[in-house]
Amino acid sequence: MKRTFVPFAQLRQQPTIIVDSVGTGAALTLAHWRGASTPEALRDDTSAGSVLRALHQPATPGLEAAAVTANHFDVDGFVGVWSLLHPELARQHEKLLRLVAVLGDFREIDWAHPLADHALQLVGWLNAEEKAHFYEPFGAPARRRREDEASVEKFEWFLPRFAAVLENPEAGQAAWQPEYERVKAAAATMRGPATQLRDYPEIGLLVVQTPAPLPYYALFGPTAGFDIVLSMYNNQRYELEYKYTTWIDLASRPTLPRLHLAPLVARLNELETSGHSWAADGITDTGPLLRLSGRKLSKAERYADPDGRPIYASSIAPEVLEREVVAFFRRGYAGLLPRKYWTWAEIKASS
Repeated sequence: MKRTFVPFAQLRQQPTIIVDSVGTGAALTLAHWRGASTPEALRDDTSAGSVLRALHQPATPGLEAAAVTANHFDVDGFVGVWSLLHPELARQHEKLLRLVAVLGDFREIDWAHPLADHALQLVGWLNAEEKAHFYEPFGAPARRRREDEASVEKFEWFLPRFAAVLENPEAGQAAWQPEYERVKAAAATMRGPATQLRDYPEIGLLVVQTPAPLPYYALFGPTAGFDIVLSMYNNQRYELEYKYTTWIDLASRPTLPRLHLAPLVARLNELETSGHSWAADGITDTGPLLRLSGRKLSKAERYADPDGRPIYASSIAPEVLEREVVAFFRRGYAGLLPRKYWTWAEIKASS
């Protein structure tokens, strides 16, 4: 059957499949958002993954709807929408599209995978053309526009062009090459002797000690299976981040709930003498950051790569900071067992 993309505002004007979003009146929801009504058999780590599962189960109620929508544009949501509009091509390239969605949303990638480079090229093409023709992710509010309305232009531009680059990445090389080369160089740094990884699996924490801030696709590349990343750079510069894996309903493995970071902020501020203060985003943010604050970062800046924002030097020694972070999460998670599908009410109560 032939499906078409419609703006989110037209959701209830005809039977419509919602991808990577939630809304009332949908014929079918295919989203990994926490609490989304995605059918149990179609749950997946990414929304695109749920779409790809649905394409293998054509009798799924609601899949017969001819309209598809999403309330924002990002890599995962776009891949899901595109796959519903091009089911045969999507099934043909399923492994690659799954890698693209995971890299786009979680910034994770296994560089040993034979399709890893192709996935990075596609994500790089999407990112570069989005910046060249439109606005950056989370940039709509700064332009006094609603994301669900502004993103329609992105879908209409990308949907007819994506297949050509999917099947022949050289067609988009001029766009994807700069980010591709930058990320590959940073990934080499992550594998090199200057970088150390220390893991604390019982609390879902991975410590990345590397000389300087890196692009997320390199920094978070080897973090699969972990939900908190403490990045430690030269000159006592630090950032701690709850990954997006704890904002959505992750299907592949159990997770621990997010903890309110205010007590850790208070403890670090007791130790800090640099003149800067520690601050953290709330636990319902898509990727809460804990860092020394200067000028307040916008959501778009926080979503952008760490090497593109200021990270201030702390007075706290690396071993002290790591010890405080580990102790905080060990205390907070004492007595809690990982599981799937936490509700936001349960997360807030557990903190």
